[in-house]
Amino acid sequence: MAFIRKKRREQQLQLYSKERFSLLLLNLEEYYFEQHTANHIQNKGDQNERKIRGSLKICSKSVIFEPDAISQPIIKIPLRDCIKIGKHGENGSNRHLAKAKSGEISLIFSQVYFIKEHNIVAPYKIERGKMEYVFELDVSGKVEDVVETLLQLHRASRLDKLGDQTAMITAILQSRLARTSFDKNRFQSVSEKLHMECKAEMVTPLVTNPGHVCITDTNLYFQPLNGYPKPVVQITLQDVRRIYKRRHGLMPLGLEVFCTEDDLCSDIYLKFYEPQDRDDLYFYIATYLDYNKKLNFHEHHAAERTAESYMLQWQRGHLSNYQYLLHLNNLADRSCNDLSQYPVFPWVIGDYCSAELDLSNPGIFRDLSRPVGALNKERLERLLTRYQEMPEPKFMYGSHYSSPGYVLFYLVRIAPEYMLCLQNGRFDNADRMFNSIAETWKNCLDGATDFKELIPEFYGDDVSFLVNSLKLDLGKRQGGQMVDDVELPPWARSPEDFLQKSKDALESNYVSEHLHEWIDLIFGYKQKGSDAVGAHNVFHPLTYEGGVDLNSIEDPDEKVAMLTQILEFGQTPKQLFVTPHPRRITPKFKNFSQTCSHNAPMADSPVSPGEESFEDLTEESKSLAWNNITKLQLHEQYKIHKEAVTGIAVSCNGSSVFTTSQDSTLKMFSKESKMLQRSISFSNMALSSCLLLPGDATVISSSWDNNVYFYSIAFARRQDTLMGHDDAVSKICWRDNRLYSASWDSTVKVWSGVAAEMTCTRRQRFDMLAELEHDVSVDTISLNAASTLLVSGTKEGTVTIWDLTTATVLHQIPCHSGTVCDTAFSPDSRHVLSAGEDGCLNVIDVQTGMLISSMTSDEPQRCFIWDGNSVLSGSQSGELLVWDLLGGKISERIQGHTVLSPAIS
Repeated sequence: MAFIRKKRREQQLQLYSKERFSLLLLNLEEYYFEQHTANHIQNKGDQNERKIRGSLKICSKSVIFEPDAISQPIIKIPLRDCIKIGKHGENGSNRHLAKAKSGEISLIFSQVYFIKEHNIVAPYKIERGKMEYVFELDVSGKVEDVVETLLQLHRASRLDKLGDQTAMITAILQSRLARTSFDKNRFQSVSEKLHMECKAEMVTPLVTNPGHVCITDTNLYFQPLNGYPKPVVQITLQDVRRIYKRRHGLMPLGLEVFCTEDDLCSDIYLKFYEPQDRDDLYFYIATYLDYNKKLNFHEHHAAERTAESYMLQWQRGHLSNYQYLLHLNNLADRSCNDLSQYPVFPWVIGDYCSAELDLSNPGIFRDLSRPVGALNKERLERLLTRYQEMPEPKFMYGSHYSSPGYVLFYLVRIAPEYMLCLQNGRFDNADRMFNSIAETWKNCLDGATDFKELIPEFYGDDVSFLVNSLKLDLGKRQGGQMVDDVELPPWARSPEDFLQKSKDALESNYVSEHLHEWIDLIFGYKQKGSDAVGAHNVFHPLTYEGGVDLNSIEDPDEKVAMLTQILEFGQTPKQLFVTPHPRRITPKFKNFSQTCSHNAPMADSPVSPGEESFEDLTEESKSLAWNNITKLQLHEQYKIHKEAVTGIAVSCNGSSVFTTSQDSTLKMFSKESKMLQRSISFSNMALSSCLLLPGDATVISSSWDNNVYFYSIAFARRQDTLMGHDDAVSKICWRDNRLYSASWDSTVKVWSGVAAEMTCTRRQRFDMLAELEHDVSVDTISLNAASTLLVSGTKEGTVTIWDLTTATVLHQIPCHSGTVCDTAFSPDSRHVLSAGEDGCLNVIDVQTGMLISSMTSDEPQRCFIWDGNSVLSGSQSGELLVWDLLGGKISERIQGHTVLSPAIS
């Protein structure tokens, strides 16, 4: 998975440099400054004197010597343990030799670490006691500078206060960065134009590497101050697919760049010293991506997408549960480069003891509506008792569900050097290691301080984190057995089988039906506040975004200590949702009738068979039409009205087209003869919409004169008039012998009527069954397929979803900045689409009322039809736009009219 691929990429870079040395040999928050080719002189002045060839690394808190021979251990001398640093022989009886031997540096110290002897990853060996090591630099003229640097760093390491140490090392680092700049000779082309250069650090798990960032018109560069692991990291802007702003150390300083679409492993993660530098670089890259997207060079270029856009794809089955969780982690600042914010995945299986795993049995799954800490009722009661007795600020859990220690607990077999780095050169106690899946799950249920979730690797394809393929000596357990491969549950025949069944469980119907509950806890509205308390989901305040303002802490010691505590303890993801997350659409949820009457709008037609959807395919012709929607071409056009067309209705056999217009006329046009057959005027006021009743015998028109008119086609005369509103009637719908009328008088009214009786010569009696009141004028309405829900759009931009069985409001969403021009339900009634004068197309989840997708055009969208995935809309200018909702883009522009398009049929 992500971390494993990251590890292998770093190993490839080490092959490039042919070094055993790694930044992981440094302490946390330590910098690697420079290296010098040198000899380690053993037994100096003795007849057994020998020289070991290698490289001397000067770091902010230590001196590291890496011998060329892998049989020799790497030597690490902490500067805080140094007693004396200087030229060899400048003190004592050998002072007269100092000038002659000026290429030698002497370090007298009390403690030294030996690492990776024979290139074997193992706990560090420690030797204590006063001793002296002598290093001979190849370039003797650099000794003065090296000694001066070491003395300066040594003074910093011996300061009493940690804050003072950090401040002095930071000042040394910034001085070095200020004296250098990006080497322009590293540009890929002499014609590249420089846009920006600044100081930054490249972030990898547990370590950061300072240097210079440079962006040109074609490339992004990072040049490490120390030239490690290679002189320059270069990314072609044309290859960039995604960029994300990150918070690093609780500060808005991070930027992560991806050259892939779905991979969680980025190509570079940068931490800047100033938020403005980060924002400027983001702007340059985003501008480049937007420009190329407009040129259609790369349709996949994208800056940060919203959680709602991914939610729509997930809901409709276009993203797997695994993919969706990856995207949410990405948007919530989780990164495989930052172990304090590593991607978090849920435990989904709750049975690790049975011989077989039956994914059709709900009893084998974990309760996803509860955090891990609340799964054991007895433990939860103890925690709640402590919580109630605790002074403010209160928290239920003393440890987090994701932290660097937990991540490396799972990954120690593939990333042992990270564990050694985090734990000062030691592995954890053998009995506390990741020994067994079942034991780990049991401890998460019963342990007093263990509430950890899982990581993406449990649902990936690489089994290496479960297998001790490196043959690491991870210690011996109390029972005498050595820590080796992870013990699997009985139902897993092999590591590969375990991962496959875990993936199957994650994508199962049960998890698909309940994953939104876990998302509410980790990324959603139950993450904070009273909802978090009610869900027993309260962690230490320092783990939450905004839990502490580091800039407000003046004491440097307190600031460093708090930052260290936060980074080691773990951080809660950035909150993505503040309302309940919609559940996923699965076959089990299909509970709406798909019976389509002739007058059902196109929005209620089935989706194309090529799409992954659960709607029934009842009309093959419409499905084929949606498959070829981008290939629409103008076939014929006729000008039959003097003003804008406001409504269109087509007869069952397609031979006749009825239209209404603001010129106050209803017209009947024959497609066969291509002639206007009738022109009817009911008043001198504009007509706003029209529809045909079943049987094609009657056409109904709404008017700005407050009335609804019924026109008999067979008798060629006005048959009836419904005077039901106090202002203009803006839109009408008919379904199951009921008429629905929307008006500028701020109401939607539901009327009874029988279509078969409309052909009679006698006047009808219309009974009002319901009145849906709004605050302002209503401009559009639409029904779902089952006629149980109605959506209305108002002049002020509010979309309201009504339950027609009770005539009550389900959700009211102010999502447009101007008039809502058109609305419609998706075929499965799970979503509502609205178009407005503000040029936006908005998708709303019917269950929760959440705005889950919003796309914008540069002009008002007057009308549309959609199949749940794609949209054909009519613009103010007359242009037809084909929208790919799941891809979040306009896929085609079709020149349809020279003036506005107020209606599509």
